[in-house]
Amino acid sequence: MPEPDEKPETKEAAPQEGEETVGITETPSVEEAPTKPEKTKEKDEGGAYRYYKIEDGKLTRLRPFCERCGPGYFMANHGDRHTCGNCGFTRYIQKKP
Repeated sequence: MPEPDEKPETKEAAPQEGEETVGITETPSVEEAPTKPEKTKEKDEGGAYRYYKIEDGKLTRLRPFCERCGPGYFMANHGDRHTCGNCGFTRYIQKKP
């Protein structure tokens, strides 16, 4: 009697010479499998270059500061609004007629 840790052995019939195997397909090897092209991540300008721009020797801020948090906390631009990531304050942008 087999112990609980061991699986009982099963005998499978192997195809003999001259017999046809129906429905058995080989899996493609690693070399034959199609490969996906590697994704290249675009390098993003990080740091202060995202928030400031220098024109004619003057420094201009590209995004406004948060009114609640004060200087140093820039607000994210979402197209129709500016939102603070620190406190969640949202200022909607007025559309010009």
